[in-house]
Amino acid sequence: MPGGPTNRRERRRRAPVLSTHVTDLIADLEARNLIHDSTDREALRQSVAAGPVGIYYGCDPTADSLHVGNLIGLVVLRRFQDAGHQAIALAGGATGMVGDPGGRSEERNLLDQETLDHNVARIKGQLGRIVDLSDPARGILVDNRDWTEPITVLEFLRDVGKHVTVNQMLARESIKVRIESEHGISFTEFSYMLLQANDYLHLHDAHGCSIQIGGSDQWGNIISGVDLIRRKRHAAVHAFSWPLLTASDGSKLGKTTGARTWLDPEKTSPYALRQHFVQTADDDVRQQLLTFSLRPIAEIEEIAAAHLEAPQRREAQRTLAHDVVSLVHGEGAAVAAADAADLLFTSDPTGASEEAFDVLAGEIPSSRIAAGDVGDPVATLVATGLASSNGDARRGLDQRAFSVNGAKMDEGTDLAVVERLHGRYLLLRKGKKSHHLVEVFS
Repeated sequence: MPGGPTNRRERRRRAPVLSTHVTDLIADLEARNLIHDSTDREALRQSVAAGPVGIYYGCDPTADSLHVGNLIGLVVLRRFQDAGHQAIALAGGATGMVGDPGGRSEERNLLDQETLDHNVARIKGQLGRIVDLSDPARGILVDNRDWTEPITVLEFLRDVGKHVTVNQMLARESIKVRIESEHGISFTEFSYMLLQANDYLHLHDAHGCSIQIGGSDQWGNIISGVDLIRRKRHAAVHAFSWPLLTASDGSKLGKTTGARTWLDPEKTSPYALRQHFVQTADDDVRQQLLTFSLRPIAEIEEIAAAHLEAPQRREAQRTLAHDVVSLVHGEGAAVAAADAADLLFTSDPTGASEEAFDVLAGEIPSSRIAAGDVGDPVATLVATGLASSNGDARRGLDQRAFSVNGAKMDEGTDLAVVERLHGRYLLLRKGKKSHHLVEVFS
């Protein structure tokens, strides 16, 4: 069958060609719709072209996992890194204690030190899987607690607060929205942009960083750092933001609002992450490929054009899902997740890998049944919940509605003698969408 599992798997496993050949990285980002606001665009372009430059993106540890909204910034860092620049990934141990007011209608709950330490440790690991940190010239990971905690209140007021007017702060959209809301804004969150501005100043001084990036809701905080460096160091640095990734209801897609799709495999498995992107709407898949895939634009346009000709095959969504899972969890996890998905929808599961069954065991209803208790199909179907009663099981068996390992079952099927896949698995199916995986043990 054209576009069947084998053909899909071959196409899906082709590694994307990294865009290291891009000569105008800013033009590439513009074509991908990844620049919303920016400082002087031509000066930014010239700085990147003259490179290499240091570019930083920060994530606050308000949860113990990053999410797909953070993934945009990490992929942008990776694009710069692959083009020969230094990527600086920042875990906001200090700013996470305060809370960013941007995109929120009310105050964040402050985290205790133990929770914050836990979150920072988990997030650092996730950052390091996407951005190459093996060579400091290519990428480094920093925590803003390291330079923020030693500063006294008086030093901060003198060295940072002195250079920012309240008028400037009140003009920022995120501040105006909170002031006008019923909850208002505390001085703690009001001061957040000063902390973030100081981060840019520190990274500029310590690492030569000259570009800061973030989502468009961060623009007020980002530009504050540009202004601080200009005032204190008389230097021109750069910044840009990208459009926010939103859920279907238009809300910001993040960890405390909107959908929750995490980068931690214990919170969102590689299989679930794959399924999230496989379900991308046809109208959105081209833009999401441009946003998240490291493939060159020309290749993405070819994929998008082929998708328009045969959208029912969902090749663009499968490519998107494979590229994202490979980036976040590695090629092996992407292949296993794809094979597990194919396993559910193929009529013959006998060729599936053991890894695919291992993945599937954590994603669909599953149970372990002793070999001596496997045999009677009626009892097994009821025990696994695929049938509600003995009568329901018998009716389904008469109608040939159940199958085991791809073969139709009837009431005479002896499950004890059915060959177990990889020596231990029986994949039971009711109709096209209901499954149960039985692991048989001695």
